[in-house]
Amino acid sequence: MARLPKAAVPLTQNRRGLTFNDDPLRMDARIEKLNIPPEAMNALPILMHRLGSSLRAVYLHGSAVGEGLRKRSDVDLLAVVGDSLPASVRMALWADLMAVSGLYPSDPMGRRPLEVVIVRLADLERMPYPARFEFVYGEWLRAAVEGGAVSQVEANPEFTLLLAQARREAVSLVGPNIADLYPDIPSEVIRRAIGDLLPELLRSVEGDERNVLLTLARMWRTLATGQFVSKDSAADWAGPQLSEQAAAILALARDAYLGGGDDDLHLRRTEVWKTTEEISERILASLRHV
Repeated sequence: MARLPKAAVPLTQNRRGLTFNDDPLRMDARIEKLNIPPEAMNALPILMHRLGSSLRAVYLHGSAVGEGLRKRSDVDLLAVVGDSLPASVRMALWADLMAVSGLYPSDPMGRRPLEVVIVRLADLERMPYPARFEFVYGEWLRAAVEGGAVSQVEANPEFTLLLAQARREAVSLVGPNIADLYPDIPSEVIRRAIGDLLPELLRSVEGDERNVLLTLARMWRTLATGQFVSKDSAADWAGPQLSEQAAAILALARDAYLGGGDDDLHLRRTEVWKTTEEISERILASLRHV
């Protein structure tokens, strides 16, 4: 693997707003009402520097602008560019972002993990299915990148759901309101994405029990109500509609998620599997109901 370049210099702030290399960034007025995570503030100048004149917008989305960051929440950023990214820019982005992102599951400096996705404006405008991203940064990919892998263009139904949720709640750090870039993603496309993701999610239960259970609850909640909510809110909604055993398992996953601690779900394979089956049956029933 080629040597990764040094990280970009940090963001500065003055009365005119945020600046990077003396270029002012105009921020969405709504951002003043939010507590912007420091990880987002540190990632923003990296994106400005590495993407340069191709950068069209940067949005904060996810828990930070929704129901609030939980103990193990990532900090989610969506960047929009005009051009495709060459391999050199991908490597530079990885080097810079790894320097400011918190390690998962715990970071010695108390930083949160970053999740940064980059999409071309042309792909937003034509909105293929599944959605296509130019670049994805996430801590689950760190080991692979450190081992020599380079992030590539990827299409995934999960990206379609990310864009659907971001369209409803994202706040602009740089650039226009997100609603000016692409329309709402139709409910039938959201339903299709959930249906396409379900088999893969069920195959990944072992070793990722908590995340799978809570993600299933979120899928069910979205299908039933059309809303995107936090994992714990989805679990609170789903629990009373499940069997006693399934509700108890889901509550264990929710409590561990909120508390930021470990759980023993990996020791409860039969109970976990029965719970995933019960929730997935509800999801499939919702998908059949139009």
